[in-house]
Amino acid sequence: MQGNTSSKFFESKVLGHPAGLFVLFFTEMWERFSFYGMRVLLVNFLTMALIGYNPGWEWTAANAGALFGTYAMLLYITPIVGGIIADKFIGYRWAVVLGAIIMTLGHASMALETEASLYIGLGLLVIGTGFFKPTMTSIISEMYKDLPQKKDGAYTIFYMGVNAGAFFGMMLCGYLAEKVGWSWGFGLAGIFMLLGTLQFWLAKPLFGNIGGVPSKKEAQEDHQVEGVQEPSGVTNDLLDAGVKEESKSKEKRNPFTMIDKVLIWVCSIIVLGYAINDPLRSIADFDLFKFLQIKDFLGQYVGVLVGLGLFIYLVVTRIARYDKVTRDRMIAFVIFAFFTVFFWMSFEQGASSLVIFARDSVQRELIGSSAVIYNVINGLLTVIPLMIITWVLFLLAKRTGKIIPGSNIVLIVCFLGIWSIAGWMLYRDFNTTAYEVSFDRELVAVMDEETGEQAKDEEGNLMFDEIPITEGMDRSAISNSIVRDTVIVGEAFVSIKAGDNINIITKNSDNSAFAYLNDKQLNDKREYAERIERDNGVIKAEVVAVKKNWVEITVSWFSILNSFFIIAFASLISKWWDSKYNPSAAVKYGLGLIIMAIGFGLLAFGSYGVVDGVKVSMIWLILAYLFHTIGELCLSPVGLSYVSKLVPARMIAFMFGMWYLAIAIGNKLAAVLGGQIENITKEYSMSTFFLIFTIVPVVAGVLVILAGPLLKKLMHGVK
Repeated sequence: MQGNTSSKFFESKVLGHPAGLFVLFFTEMWERFSFYGMRVLLVNFLTMALIGYNPGWEWTAANAGALFGTYAMLLYITPIVGGIIADKFIGYRWAVVLGAIIMTLGHASMALETEASLYIGLGLLVIGTGFFKPTMTSIISEMYKDLPQKKDGAYTIFYMGVNAGAFFGMMLCGYLAEKVGWSWGFGLAGIFMLLGTLQFWLAKPLFGNIGGVPSKKEAQEDHQVEGVQEPSGVTNDLLDAGVKEESKSKEKRNPFTMIDKVLIWVCSIIVLGYAINDPLRSIADFDLFKFLQIKDFLGQYVGVLVGLGLFIYLVVTRIARYDKVTRDRMIAFVIFAFFTVFFWMSFEQGASSLVIFARDSVQRELIGSSAVIYNVINGLLTVIPLMIITWVLFLLAKRTGKIIPGSNIVLIVCFLGIWSIAGWMLYRDFNTTAYEVSFDRELVAVMDEETGEQAKDEEGNLMFDEIPITEGMDRSAISNSIVRDTVIVGEAFVSIKAGDNINIITKNSDNSAFAYLNDKQLNDKREYAERIERDNGVIKAEVVAVKKNWVEITVSWFSILNSFFIIAFASLISKWWDSKYNPSAAVKYGLGLIIMAIGFGLLAFGSYGVVDGVKVSMIWLILAYLFHTIGELCLSPVGLSYVSKLVPARMIAFMFGMWYLAIAIGNKLAAVLGGQIENITKEYSMSTFFLIFTIVPVVAGVLVILAGPLLKKLMHGVK
């Protein structure tokens, strides 16, 4: 497409590939850095207590899930529109730049931490992703159209950039947000998005005409099959494969009818309406679908059922018009798409419920040798990947220093920034001291709502809540007993000794963790509390003892495990697929669902019988992410590969959209169900919540494996 490639592009090689691939590697790395850096913060920020060391907005998990779910859902829908605009009008390079600039503005908006700026920021991120997401792989596809034998290796390198960006984005943005302030995390994500865009644009001389603005002739010809426009360049390879397959057959034309097109528009409007309405109804109590409400059954769900019915009718009638072999293959693809919903519904708990679980229910404070071991491991996890990627940057700069000096300078600035932040993070953790401090708590009787009497525990003892006594509380008005409590507070770069009086404040709403306040932080808390007319939460405490080697693992640290495990195990899974033991697609799907479910089963087991205030060992969460990642590696790559194998060329656009719609629905369900963690835990238990995501995927996995013979028959020889 879009002109001839530049000779310089092929002359400048790094690790056996055109240097331009590594420009894309770093561009995608910084975009994923910003995307995942923000993503790992959002639910944590929204649900954090309004008064505390790092105050959030004190939303319920349900409201946070409704908003995040809509955001995640739209991220898989807007690229269809963005891809069309890139293909037909502005070209891939401009789409990348435009998308990146819009996303940068989105991150900047979110850093302001106001409700209006949050919604504007999320909207800009959704729009920007729509331009950015489908075009990067399109440029790679165009780069390697004359080198198909190197394309697999190119995509492998590219996706290492994806995971490297996600890894460092969640690690560093999360650390700054949790240790310094939310706006620092949101802001850092935006800064690297902007720098990544700048280095890509300055590398323009390296790409020649690749990804340029399409000519009028190309805009009319490219990706047009039977009047259906391919939704995004990311499926170039899939479309090419479909066209080659279709050229071998004499299948009759099957154009979209007017009814088909109307149904597509109606279903799209209903999906977008639901996506917007769900957080609008939960947060603002404004229901766009209220006119459809039937008694207690919400109108938006009536609308969804209507849309689902119309969509099923559309798919069934559309598929029915093909010959038997093509029809059967498309039915097989639809079955795979259906089970995809259940996978992402569970897997994407990592962005919602698992964040809340890690924050409130996992023992993240380590002291003594445990803290030293963690700091060493975290240091290796940080430094070794950074050294490898910096070496790649050195090779790129060495080969392209004279061709794209500006781009290389920007990349060097980026890496100096990353090294500085990572170094500060590690230095801070290695120099954090633990202080054992004591303070007063008020004992408040826990009342049984049914009997009206004071509640008792399983051993028959009366139950009390222990409320920290803050500087804003009138001690003379406290009629209950006062007890002295001792906790550990960690702080870096301060000199405090036993006997000193200090100020501390709670970190969590359950008053189970506390943090030290310096003079500036103390004044800020007092001013903020006065502004919102709330108790400032400041607690007077006395230092009892000083202990060395203490660390509190950030909530976001656990999220980096997915990227780490992908890098660690992807090659092993790939070798399995290339061996004689390569299982069928149905078995891969089933294994993906079942292995992921094992991760949730471990969480259910680890949290079984846990009562309020008791923390779960972090080993359960680490093991859960391990099994989730292996499950992802089994299932995720299978689906898209079957688009070109099972779907005729003229339906690739439609089915590709359907595939991403399934992922979008899975993401939305994940956030909505994840938002119920507080309600289900309160009504039943934490273990019950995780059992939901254990049982459902296992059942789905077993069903898809049992359906293997049927799917094999429907696929008519496709492997």
